[in-house]
Amino acid sequence: MNAVIYTRVSTEKSTQETSLVRQQEELLQLANKYNLNVIHVISEQASGYEVDREGIFELLDIIKMEKVDVVLIQDETRLGRGNAKIALMRCLQKEGVKVYTHTHVGELQLSDSDSMLLEIIGIVEEYQRKIHNMKIQRGMQRAVKNGFRPEKNLKNRGGQGRDKKEVPITEIVRLRKNELTFAEIAATLRGFGYDVSKATVHRRFVEYEKENLLQDEEIL
Repeated sequence: MNAVIYTRVSTEKSTQETSLVRQQEELLQLANKYNLNVIHVISEQASGYEVDREGIFELLDIIKMEKVDVVLIQDETRLGRGNAKIALMRCLQKEGVKVYTHTHVGELQLSDSDSMLLEIIGIVEEYQRKIHNMKIQRGMQRAVKNGFRPEKNLKNRGGQGRDKKEVPITEIVRLRKNELTFAEIAATLRGFGYDVSKATVHRRFVEYEKENLLQDEEIL
C-alpha cells in the first residue's frame, strides 16, 4: 500500500525542527512495520487550528492525483485541532484513505465523540445531496415538460449543441471505487480544470460500464 507521511509542529522556532525530524524517523519505522510504500514526506510549521496550510493542500492534492492508501502522522493532533481536525478527517474518510499514527502503532482509533461527529456530518451531507438531487430532478422534469430534449444537445447525435466533453474516465472509475458520489466526482474534476457536471460524470460512467459489459460478452 502507498503511504504519505505528514509531520507538523505549531511554531517556527528552530528548536522545533528536531521534532519534525523525529516525527519523520518514527513514521518511517511505522511504515516499515506495516510494509507501506512511502511515496511522499510532507513537513510544515503551522497551527493545527488552521485549515489553510500549504502542507495540507499538498497532501490533499497528492491524494487526488495519486493512489494513496494511508496517511502516517505522529498523533491525531498533528493532522489538526478542533474543527480543522474533524474537517480534514472527513476529507480523508471520503477519499477512502486510512490514517495510521505512531501513538496507536497502527490505524487511528477515534474517540467516541469524534466518531459520532463524523457520522453526523456524513448523514447531513447525504441529506444535502438528496435535496440537491431532487432540485435537479424537478428542474429537468419541468424543462422536458416545456419541450427541452437533452438527447439533441450534442452535435454527434444530430443536434446543433456543443461537442461531447472529454473527461478522464479512468479517474471517474477510480473515484467511484472510493465510494464518492457523482456530484463529488464532478466537483473534484472541476478542481482539475474539467468543466463537467454531475450528469456528465454519471453518463460517462454508465457508458464505460456498458462498454465493458459488451466486451465481456464478446469474450464469452
